[in-house]
Amino acid sequence: MRRTFPYMLAATLVLLLSACHNKPSEVPAEPESLNPLPILFGDPFVLAASDGNYYMYGTSLADGFEAYVSADLCNWEPCGQVYRGGTAEAWNIDCFWAPEVYERNGKYHLFFSSNSKDNPTNEGENFQIGVAVSDSPKGPFTDLMNRPVFKAPYPVIDANVLFDDDSGRTYLYFSRCCYKHAVESEIADSARRAGTFQEVEESWVYGVEMEPDFSGIIGEPVLLLAPPTELSDTQAEWESRSVLSGEVNRRWTEGSFIFKHDGTYYMMYSANSYQGAYYAVGYATSDNPLGPFVKSDFNPVLQENVSKGGIVMGTGHNMMFRTPEGQMMTSYHGRLISNPGERVVFIDPMEIDAEGHLIIHGPTVKQDKEETEESE
Repeated sequence: MRRTFPYMLAATLVLLLSACHNKPSEVPAEPESLNPLPILFGDPFVLAASDGNYYMYGTSLADGFEAYVSADLCNWEPCGQVYRGGTAEAWNIDCFWAPEVYERNGKYHLFFSSNSKDNPTNEGENFQIGVAVSDSPKGPFTDLMNRPVFKAPYPVIDANVLFDDDSGRTYLYFSRCCYKHAVESEIADSARRAGTFQEVEESWVYGVEMEPDFSGIIGEPVLLLAPPTELSDTQAEWESRSVLSGEVNRRWTEGSFIFKHDGTYYMMYSANSYQGAYYAVGYATSDNPLGPFVKSDFNPVLQENVSKGGIVMGTGHNMMFRTPEGQMMTSYHGRLISNPGERVVFIDPMEIDAEGHLIIHGPTVKQDKEETEESE
């Protein structure tokens, strides 16, 4: 379902972007997108810190993470490398992905995934989740423990954390990788009968309670989200485009981000290949932080616009943060048709409407001068 861009949301964006493009006395007639930002990140995460600045972290370096800082979401300055892994003393080797930073009790905690040195069976993918700590959002971050948060029996990526104020509990969410995880479904059977792929591997999203000091997990992880198994499922077409198009024999459910709004837990997630044009975002809701979650009938809520004459594809791995005025914003990466091999950062407004539907107003690009018209 498509809706008209709300007046208050447009007004918020006008005020935000007027600080970037105009003198104080000038007010633009309509909001203008700054996307894509000149930051080559995958999996961008924005921390709205208590010092009044925004800090962005993302996947980019071979041996850790770098960050950018902004006072207005418009002008971003590099902070340099804020975490370095893969050293002789470290528990990890490479593939430093999807950093998320949380400010708690005067400290900054960086959650991420990377390949672990502890690999007795010599697996091709051996990703585990780590956490590092710093006194500053600019780092340097050092490993809180010289080991993963927990030892998963399969490769895991895309850590996301919920501090549930109602229960006082802390939850960790992550994605089990597709690696060696072939799953039977009508989609896999269809690909096999078409002669496209003999098997289809899948990644699934799990959640588990975590120790308040991040030293481990409490109980066993619970499966929360997985790709649909039946072709008749309303989610099957958009979540299976990478397989049905013959792009790759994997179906991803990854990049989860959970937040609570009016008593409901919203979990955004990305589906399809992160390397391709079909990468897109959906969401699911629950009354409980560990589910069950129900996917929205309005998915996907963020996807390519090339099929509609636009220039953006591969939009995904998003998160939500708020401005000081309370406006929901989402950061995510995407690809331009002019340079599809490079991931760039986008920031767009999002909202939960009166019916509880999650809406992302994007992707927008700075070349677009007309406000996107949306109808019921």
